[in-house]
Amino acid sequence: MKLLVFSLFCTLFAFGQMPETDIWLFKIEKKEGKYSYTNPLNVTNTSGYDNQPTFSKDNKAIYYVTIKETNQAEIYTYHISNKARVRVTHTPESEYSPTLNLENDLMSCVVVLLDSSQQIYNYDLTGKAAPIALSKAAPNPDSVGYFTWLNKDTILYYKLTEPHSLRVLDLKTNKDVWICNHPTRAFKKIGYSSNFMYAIKDSSSTQFRIYNAALRESSFYTTYPSLSEDFIWHPELGLIKSEGSDLMRYNEQTKTWELLFSFSSLGIKKITRFVFDSKTKQLAIVSNL
Repeated sequence: MKLLVFSLFCTLFAFGQMPETDIWLFKIEKKEGKYSYTNPLNVTNTSGYDNQPTFSKDNKAIYYVTIKETNQAEIYTYHISNKARVRVTHTPESEYSPTLNLENDLMSCVVVLLDSSQQIYNYDLTGKAAPIALSKAAPNPDSVGYFTWLNKDTILYYKLTEPHSLRVLDLKTNKDVWICNHPTRAFKKIGYSSNFMYAIKDSSSTQFRIYNAALRESSFYTTYPSLSEDFIWHPELGLIKSEGSDLMRYNEQTKTWELLFSFSSLGIKKITRFVFDSKTKQLAIVSNL
């Protein structure tokens, strides 16, 4: 039996076992070099699991995963202008981690297939074509937990090995390269380069590292004294991570962590995911209830 559904998905798809989560949306403003948020809105605000948001390419919508009483994970779209929610996937499988493909009108997802394998599929957002496996030239990787595109032919992915590992797969050659064991679920490409940031968990802290793809070398960046896993790489602000109800930013000049935003006044206690739109005009966060 192939390795079955890891911690995020819960070994059993029981509705009561999934965390209760909501997605919040904020407007972001920048004045005199400082960022602030306004217009907080809970865009899901229903019982169940609403998670893993990502903005559309035009920043007018949010794709996200929802699980309700049916225990089926599906991808939905939240249209920001009219607040409408529209179901995107209609399959017998469960879809997770909606990620915009580097090709037009495609969205990639981790799919838990009926045989319990976990693979990446591409979905046609226009609805004109059926879902297809990640690559026709190379075998679709199995036991995928999370992933991101490094370029149109290369993915960085979290593999459900024992222990869990972070790997890079070249879809042209099918070459699969091990990066580390015990990674966090977050790992991010740095700008337009081929470099990426990832993190490794130990007993009480998280170590952030940068991988130089050209040199095939990993270098230490910084640490944080907790095991919270979510972070992003922002083109201007650099490394940002969630910690409780706060977003923390690492200041490269002072080598210290600074508070970027706090959402405690909204009753948000634990942020488990967050994402800015491409223009840093909007921010979506996931709040565990």
